[in-house]
Amino acid sequence: MNYTLNQLQIFLKIVKTESVTLAAEELHLTQPAVSIQLKNLQDQFEIPLTEVIGRKIYITDFGREIAQAAEHIINQVYAINYKTLAYKGQLTGKLKISIVSTGKYVMPFFLSNFMNNHDGIELIMDVTNKQKVLESLSNNEIDFALVSIIPANYNIEKLDLLQNNLYLVGNSNTKIEKGKNANDMLSKLPLIFREKGSGTRQTMENYINKYHLAVLKKMELTSNEAVKQAVLAGLGYSIMPLIGIKNELINNQLKIIPIKGLPIKTTWSLVWLKGKKHSPISEAFLNYLKKEKSIIVQNHFKWYEQYK
Repeated sequence: MNYTLNQLQIFLKIVKTESVTLAAEELHLTQPAVSIQLKNLQDQFEIPLTEVIGRKIYITDFGREIAQAAEHIINQVYAINYKTLAYKGQLTGKLKISIVSTGKYVMPFFLSNFMNNHDGIELIMDVTNKQKVLESLSNNEIDFALVSIIPANYNIEKLDLLQNNLYLVGNSNTKIEKGKNANDMLSKLPLIFREKGSGTRQTMENYINKYHLAVLKKMELTSNEAVKQAVLAGLGYSIMPLIGIKNELINNQLKIIPIKGLPIKTTWSLVWLKGKKHSPISEAFLNYLKKEKSIIVQNHFKWYEQYK
């Protein structure tokens, strides 16, 4: 046997995602590179780890047993690394954060320098919808959650990071009629919604209900990126967070449609359960953010100001 840690890590990701393509995306590798490593690992066993039926990959029972052993091996390697760093007085362990999907445009900038300065910290960041984020928070499975709407009836503490502005957005071919009010426009525009459970969906619905608007619902999509691509393709319009459309605005692929009551303003906040006993890592991260958040906003989100 001559398998490598890299092959085991790639195989574990394939088992988790049940897809070579998704594994490649999450590992930031090309699909051929992942396929080659899977083959190199498979060649060392006489029993199949996976099987392909149609275009879908399935993990065999033997493959799942190997995955369990691989996970144990990798955890032991991490433990060795952590003990070495801890012996040298460095922070070691895991930082667990769950963020709403649009938060992927925000959270990395608040993590970057902290992670680069602490090699012994392993980041586990789950990017999902608001409902699942809150489930992880309420079950105390994570250190922090990033949300743009503070959940009601949750006993939490928070640290505000960045203002979140949402605008009505169309593609570059959008013709804007002057003098039209919100009811006139939204009753004719094909509006694209996020899925139920999404914070953006909740914000849109609150706006629509507040102004008693009649809207033409066009479609429902399960990610902010999917909504953006649909708007770019001319399938409709949507109320979208400014944070996720920076490049498309700069390149004149999307345009903001001015309308009464917009932008909707919320705040990106890091939240945690009140009374939670922070680990040394999460405590250090919180202290880092309190000290550095204004500098981070200035360095990475100054472009926001032109749209206020």
